[in-house]
Amino acid sequence: MYKLIDGREMAKQTRIAIKKEIETLDGTPKLVVVLVGDDPASHVYVRNKEKFAGRVGMDSEVIRLPEETSEDELLSLVEKLNNDSSVNGILVQFPVPKHISSNKIMNTISPDKDVDGLNQINIGKLVAGVEGLTPCTPTGIIEMIKSTGIEISGKNAVVVGRSLLVGKPVAMMLLQENATVTLCHSRTKDLAGEIKRADIVVAAVGIPNFVRGDMIKEGAVVIDVGINQVGEKLVGDVEFETAVKKASHITPVPRGVGPMTIAMLLNNTLLAYKAQSQK
Repeated sequence: MYKLIDGREMAKQTRIAIKKEIETLDGTPKLVVVLVGDDPASHVYVRNKEKFAGRVGMDSEVIRLPEETSEDELLSLVEKLNNDSSVNGILVQFPVPKHISSNKIMNTISPDKDVDGLNQINIGKLVAGVEGLTPCTPTGIIEMIKSTGIEISGKNAVVVGRSLLVGKPVAMMLLQENATVTLCHSRTKDLAGEIKRADIVVAAVGIPNFVRGDMIKEGAVVIDVGINQVGEKLVGDVEFETAVKKASHITPVPRGVGPMTIAMLLNNTLLAYKAQSQK
């Protein structure tokens, strides 16, 4: 019988811990989110970030900019926020309009305020095993795996998807936890065979119901990062109905990884505030 890894409940407990810690601080951490354009999903994500920041007692500000904002204007705003000592965390909501380079924006944010954990310096620290701000979704994934009580060390872990946002950093984090990690992608030969050998499966490929139950090893921990709209339903990258017949622990979609991503963003903002306060 499988157990559900309840991301919503885990996120709630994380927020309670963050709120308690903020209450002991001399000041208040501040997160600034920059949203460019009218992407509907981005507007929902930003509203949730604003709501939960308020619930933990954090200051937050959302700067909404029109679609036609130039790259130079956005870079100038990021530099201004970098130099504002009252701002502890900066997040530019992606995707940005096509005429703006995500990479350039990401790497202009100060590494100390990069609460998304995606600046090249912070990614480099992650690869080197040096303490720094880590990407939110991968950090949440590791917490979710640990919540099962299953030891990561020595296990075979397969990550399906090699994005900078999830696949690559979660593979590095699993390596740091002493798992043996295989990073799979669209060119992987015998993908089903690779997944079948895995004690831990992280699916982050963006294809609905891509990982089926017959691919999963009996007793595996399955983390489904995908959020795909199929008709009226939201479904993950894992075919939930068949996967639960094999998995020992599995995340649902929705109410799985998503809530933990926002909780880790708030935690990164708290960590950034504490590190900046010590300087």
